[in-house]
Amino acid sequence: MRFQDAAKDARTVVYAGIQADPLVGRLALLAAEATYPQRLMARAVMNGESVDPDTWRAIFPTVLGPDAPEREQAEAILGASLEVAGRGEQARSQYRGAFVEELTQLLVRRRLGPTAEPAVRRERRVLFDGVAAEIHPYDLTVEVPGRAEAWDCKWGARGINADVLNQLDDARRHATDEEAALRVGLVVYDLRTSCAVRLAQQTAPRQGTLVVTMESLDALAGKKSR
Repeated sequence: MRFQDAAKDARTVVYAGIQADPLVGRLALLAAEATYPQRLMARAVMNGESVDPDTWRAIFPTVLGPDAPEREQAEAILGASLEVAGRGEQARSQYRGAFVEELTQLLVRRRLGPTAEPAVRRERRVLFDGVAAEIHPYDLTVEVPGRAEAWDCKWGARGINADVLNQLDDARRHATDEEAALRVGLVVYDLRTSCAVRLAQQTAPRQGTLVVTMESLDALAGKKSR
């Protein structure tokens, strides 16, 4: 089992520019420290049509109200989320995807520690001897011998489909054939119930695939959710 950079095309070049936008990194850092209600608020704002902050303060009084705990943090998350929402439908879809990938990378790096940080990579393919390489790369890989991981990141449960599940399961099985350890999973910035409904509609194998939802994001960093 070995890893390889994904081939670059026009789409990946454009998307790389979005991934490098400071807004993506800033929002991911805020979300990494956020509570579950704050993360839920961020998802609603980035999904919503309104860019009026007062509208969201009225919708989430326990998060953004005058007596809300950690209100300064919540306001910072609101501001960054509104910036994403204001990018327009097509652009914000890409920003949301880049945000989930960046957040996943931050949390996984915290779990592994600073010495393993260089081994946490983005947009990489996993190769196996005698097996045709997958066209699509994994959003995040951990390239530590004996502790390798491959993750796909989705903004919502609708991103869970047979192609994604089959690719993850194939990688896990091929690694097993080579007697190599490979942890595979999905990180979905959506509710557990939404993901469960979506998964119930799928027939692709998923028994060996971890599914991390909004409720369990902090497990990526090796700690309990707030």
